[in-house]
Amino acid sequence: MTEMMTPEAVLVERRGRALWLVLNRPAALNALNLPMAHTIHRALFAAAADPAVERIVIEGAGEKAFCAGGDIAILGREGRQDRALFETFFHDEYRMNQAIARLATPYVAILDGITMGGGVGLSIHGPFRIVTERTLFAMPETGIGLIPDVGGTHALARLPGEIGTWLALTGARLKAADCLYAGIATHFVPAERLAVLRDLLADSDEDVAAILATLHGDPGPGTLAALRDGIDFHFGHDRMEDILASLDDGDDWAQAQAAIIRKMSPTSCKLSLLGLRMAKDADIEDALITEYRMVCEIRHGHDFFEGVRAVLLDKDKNPLWSPARFEDVTEDDIARYLREPDSGDLTFE
Repeated sequence: MTEMMTPEAVLVERRGRALWLVLNRPAALNALNLPMAHTIHRALFAAAADPAVERIVIEGAGEKAFCAGGDIAILGREGRQDRALFETFFHDEYRMNQAIARLATPYVAILDGITMGGGVGLSIHGPFRIVTERTLFAMPETGIGLIPDVGGTHALARLPGEIGTWLALTGARLKAADCLYAGIATHFVPAERLAVLRDLLADSDEDVAAILATLHGDPGPGTLAALRDGIDFHFGHDRMEDILASLDDGDDWAQAQAAIIRKMSPTSCKLSLLGLRMAKDADIEDALITEYRMVCEIRHGHDFFEGVRAVLLDKDKNPLWSPARFEDVTEDDIARYLREPDSGDLTFE
């Protein structure tokens, strides 16, 4: 009997002037696992040292997702007992995120389809971020007891006004027009023109900005501009209790945001808000170090494992958070998440 070959989870190939990376787990919505992160990180180093590589392009296989997030179900099942499994995943993923942020070679991410969590970390730190009419962006981590990591605190803190705070706390989903408005995306290219884009990125002697300028289209109207005043007004506070009080006193939209937030992990929301505020004036490395401290301590808590159980494993969508109330998450509780892990801080040697 012929043994079935397992397809490579990341396809790495040269296409003319470009190094091409294709996340190749379409059945899993191209969810990122640790071997994939290692493959991408090695490919980035090799490309940076190769003068023949003029640009790096990353996209996802299939038409449903660029990358729907990190493949964290295994961490929810085994991470409490296996510290090395848990910490290594985040440690190595974050180092890859930092490498993307510091690349000298132009880096082009094609966000065609679902782009969440780990997929955001693979794209948002690069200079060229292309969306299509199929793009759906979110950072939904507070709903599984986590934080918007992968450098998400750094990236979200730099979006206009308080859009990043709103996205982090509510897990709100954005389509193409609003991704452009928020600065998450740099260009819109209709999906039917992606084949042309790929050919140009591989073969054209024009630079990436010029190529994208010829294909950049109009995604149509968005909804974010109309919400902007409310977002900036309510989400500008530095305490969750103050944000919620402001939303509770607001209009129907504001009260709906408060209701969404109250379904999230109170601990995760407080950590996420703190992480964003700390990252605002920090470089990417310091933001990732803080995120790593937080996720290492999250492993010692309750909410991540409960969130993964409720959303990804049992799928009852009814996580029971502990503490369950925002007022029961104290400053002393939060301070624990800023300590250096027993295994040491994240480094970038």
